[in-house]
Amino acid sequence: MVRTLLVLPAVTLALVASPAVGQIPKDQQTRILKLFVEEFVPITPGKGTFPANFMMGSDKGKKEETPAHEIRLKTPFALAKYEVTQELYETVVGKNPSKWKGPRNSVEMVSWKEAKEFCRLATQELRQRKLLGADEEIRLPTEAEWEYCCRAGTKTPYSFGEEAQLGEHAWFKGNSKGEDPPVGKKKPNAWGLYDMHGYIWEWCADSWHPDYNGAPTEGSAWLDREPKQGVMRGGSWNDPAERLRSAARAAAAVDHRSDTIGFRCVRARTR
Repeated sequence: MVRTLLVLPAVTLALVASPAVGQIPKDQQTRILKLFVEEFVPITPGKGTFPANFMMGSDKGKKEETPAHEIRLKTPFALAKYEVTQELYETVVGKNPSKWKGPRNSVEMVSWKEAKEFCRLATQELRQRKLLGADEEIRLPTEAEWEYCCRAGTKTPYSFGEEAQLGEHAWFKGNSKGEDPPVGKKKPNAWGLYDMHGYIWEWCADSWHPDYNGAPTEGSAWLDREPKQGVMRGGSWNDPAERLRSAARAAAAVDHRSDTIGFRCVRARTR
């Protein structure tokens, strides 16, 4: 990824999104939407290999990761195997705002508000095409769901263990120079989810809170009435290894866009 270094994601950038690159033909749109639906990974907390609960956060990390607390997820859901790609975003929204173009690259330059709007439009489109049930929706993962899936049953700093293996599983500041890959080029975690560490920060459904004091314990989104900042997880191609840990988190304004931020989706029953 030959990219100009940016300031930290928590600082608003005055970047202008690139113009859309053509309209995707309708037959290709159908293929892209069907592939999106097929690539969700079922997550069933408390059944099979999926633990019913996990410890979220860390007592050894930064203040925003504390206190470590137990989360018990009560309902199943499915998480997208990959981050939302540029071809998928353009199919649903009608434009591609990304700075670094590639149909199967993760979309970036998308704000928290725009990520939520994508989910609303995708739900509508998939229901119309009978690819999604009337009682199902596409949405952003809650922060608890995201960390549960990133950890994939582990308690180590990364889902694969320690930092020494990071280059096999993630794009980060230590190996991204000169690379501009599509999603899924690195190894997945134990649950078959790709790029949970690195590549692009991922928006979660929650409002930002400076620590976990008062956070929900059943895995729901922690939302303010009028959110000013959203939560981002996973780290990016422009971050050091420490920012890619399973417990690491960051904040950005809900209208902030950056070429280091994208998102992935959840498919679940409506609440």
